[in-house]
Amino acid sequence: MAAEGGSTRAVVTALAANLGIAVSKAVGAIVTGSSSMLAEAVHSLADTTNQALLLVGGRRSRRAANEQHPFGYARERYIYAFIVSIVLFTLGGLFALYEGYHKVQHPKDLESPLVAVAILVIAIGLEGYALLTAARAANETRGGRSWWQFIRHAKAPELPTILLEDAGAVTGLVVALLGVGLSVLTGNAIFDGIATLLIGALLVAIACILAMETKSLLVGEAASRANVARIRESLLAEPLFDRVVHLRTMHLGPDELLVAVKVTVAEGTVAEEISAATNSAEARIRAAVPIATLIFVEPDIYQPVSGSSPIRP
Repeated sequence: MAAEGGSTRAVVTALAANLGIAVSKAVGAIVTGSSSMLAEAVHSLADTTNQALLLVGGRRSRRAANEQHPFGYARERYIYAFIVSIVLFTLGGLFALYEGYHKVQHPKDLESPLVAVAILVIAIGLEGYALLTAARAANETRGGRSWWQFIRHAKAPELPTILLEDAGAVTGLVVALLGVGLSVLTGNAIFDGIATLLIGALLVAIACILAMETKSLLVGEAASRANVARIRESLLAEPLFDRVVHLRTMHLGPDELLVAVKVTVAEGTVAEEISAATNSAEARIRAAVPIATLIFVEPDIYQPVSGSSPIRP
């Protein structure tokens, strides 16, 4: 729950920062005529929209299960995160690529470049603060994993999304600042257009990474290896179970795990003993892996090959 609170705080911080930055960039783009500034304004608008979508997805995912959706709505967080990648790709990336191409084809001198520089420097500071907030929240659950491993394997979509968006925002702002600076120093506005194209390519790349990672979560990812090992150990700690035939897990949401397992018991075991052992194993699994909210245990009769003894892997 603490991690979820940190995730929400990071999203709200990023939303507030991007809303103010989007307005300031838009004003700067109108005053200066900078295409990279305009691309960054649209980028910030896309990020603001995305953070609002993440908040909506988080809220809707907490709805209780019902007859139509017996496993609940936890996956709505993944659906809204996937929509985020689409918004970032179209509203952010494709627009920047179009605007950059237009500016390279038809360069136009910048007006009041110092205004653009001032806005970009302030925006870098604000985006950097939002990125730092997201990084601090991620460190609560990242453990010893690298940042790339965290983004690749995190089951909650909000923090990886915010981290990538904020890192892309800071990088894009630096590129825009370089584009404006080179345009002023050389007197050639084509550098502003080139910077806009680079920003567009960066946003498209980030959007593709988010789409691929979220698609994997939507399809259904298994529990981490550590949690699978804990579940197996919990099952084998039950004396009545001879072996685990198969174990399947799937994340219904970041904090909801479905566990389906088939175990074997000795021939002649009575139903009361099997029921008691199953309940005991389920309680042990929930104690070891609290996010295991749905557990289905199928007992079967163990039939060893002649001359062999029961195996407990």
